[in-house]
Amino acid sequence: MAANPEITADAAEMAGAAASSPGSTDALARLRESLGRLNSQQKLMLAVAVAAIVAILAGAYLWTRQPDYRVLFANFSEKDGGAIIDALAQANVPYRYSENGAAILVPAAQVHDARLRLASQGLPRGGSIGFELMENQKFGSSQFAEQVNYQRALQGELERTIESISAVQSARVHLAIPKPSVFVREEQKPTASVLLHLFPGRSLDAAQVAGVSHLIASSVPQLPLTNVNIVDQNGNLISQLRDKFTEAGLDSNQLKYVREVENSIIERIQNILTPVLGEGNYRAQVAADLDFSHVEQTAETFGPNANRDAASIRSEQVSESANLNQPPPGGIPGALTNQPPVPATAPLSQPAVTPPAGEAGGPAVTPQTPNPRDPNRGQVDAAGVYAPLNPVSPPLATQKGVTTNYEVDKTIRYTRQSAGAVRRLTAAVVVNYRMIKDKSGAEKPGPLPEEEIEKIRNLAREAMGYNEARGDSLSIANVSFTAEAQAEGAGIPLWKDPETIARGMDILKYVVIAGILFAIYFVMLRPVLRAMRPPEDKAESAADGKDESAASEFRADGGEGVSEELNSFAAKVDKAKELAQGDPKVVANMIKDWMGLN
Repeated sequence: MAANPEITADAAEMAGAAASSPGSTDALARLRESLGRLNSQQKLMLAVAVAAIVAILAGAYLWTRQPDYRVLFANFSEKDGGAIIDALAQANVPYRYSENGAAILVPAAQVHDARLRLASQGLPRGGSIGFELMENQKFGSSQFAEQVNYQRALQGELERTIESISAVQSARVHLAIPKPSVFVREEQKPTASVLLHLFPGRSLDAAQVAGVSHLIASSVPQLPLTNVNIVDQNGNLISQLRDKFTEAGLDSNQLKYVREVENSIIERIQNILTPVLGEGNYRAQVAADLDFSHVEQTAETFGPNANRDAASIRSEQVSESANLNQPPPGGIPGALTNQPPVPATAPLSQPAVTPPAGEAGGPAVTPQTPNPRDPNRGQVDAAGVYAPLNPVSPPLATQKGVTTNYEVDKTIRYTRQSAGAVRRLTAAVVVNYRMIKDKSGAEKPGPLPEEEIEKIRNLAREAMGYNEARGDSLSIANVSFTAEAQAEGAGIPLWKDPETIARGMDILKYVVIAGILFAIYFVMLRPVLRAMRPPEDKAESAADGKDESAASEFRADGGEGVSEELNSFAAKVDKAKELAQGDPKVVANMIKDWMGLN
């Protein structure tokens, strides 16, 4: 396989350069030789530059790796603060204090771990004692001391529970639990007094105050809700806080729902108009009239009588009766008539048997004479009764009755109208003037065309769910906004945005580090590195400079006056090609040696 002439030429050139350079086999010797070319001042400058670069890189690394400290606990008592610091020092957790000393900061990655560890130790205690007070009971303590300790522990547990509310900074609970009495007339109910210290700018609404009252009343046996009094840090009695809307028969949740509906419609209008008009070029407001009345309606409707053949039969009753050969009731009224007949006492004689007609000894049968033995003669079939009739007396009575009950069409409808139905929507949209160029080319604000106003009106109607039958209304006004309104609509400028400032500070930090490194390199390190180069390299660099100048002259003169120095590299390449063609094995072994394949 023939070697590539260009690769072999480059290899030969690199081998020649490596062979011609002094100290190629020993890098340490070359470094010593380079340092020997420097004077004492240059060596001192090199040491200072290297030390400064290492220090800056190390400081930048530590700066970037510095953990972000977060608040572990704040607004704690001095006793709890000392216990927390001791626990953190024992756990080897780094900590800091805030500027005002009111909070303890730990690395963000260890906040939750530190809180769980401190919670396992019962820290912070919050200045109140809970049921852990009952763990160290002394032997022989009186019943009164046990009752007092139990009351103190219950008060402390309630304080801790109330302080877990986000708006409450601290709480104090006082319980007055009377002694039980065997007399009902002398029995007294417990009472509770609560002092809440709220965070600045925070307040409790009526629902939250009621929640605290129910919490305390449910924690103390036989404590009625009316015996719980809650006072804030300003001395205001907030346990009797009542919402004025509730007292007027309204519900604050209803007003909140109205605001949510209005904000939802405003947001939809803004989402549809922002791409058209731009941010800050319009204002939209919506007033919603909602119906919160509960309507329940029950209707029972009976349909008209349908066709009898197509109607559904609920039930049908058929009755038939027949009286066969029974004389009508008669006789002398009285007891004798109502008594059953007396059995006959006369002797019975067997009548003579007459042979049938047509047989020997019997009467002759003629076609005109009916056969007395004919089974179909004198029979009745009624009401399930099948019996022969006497030729003398026919059936006296036959009765048949049919009773049919049909289903009646009936529809029961139960309707309940949910509260919060929209009765009417009223919306107003104000659109700013648009900058229009006049004949002179200057821009000035001007009104929008009527066609565009109509498009905006249609878009706003569709976004708000406009219903003309419901009585909805939409008003659009095209006026010029003031400078203050435009600045308010534009929002916070980019250069005042806190997020942008924080990001710029991070970028500036890296830019300053890079600038210091470049200054050290160009001012201190670069001259020293030039002085460390051997004379041959300096000559080659000078020759390279001449080659560049010659190349520029070559480009300027159009290729005339090419010097011999420009052909030196081509001559080396030709020699490398000849060496590779003459003895390719040597070049191949050299390449394998460089690649570490031998």
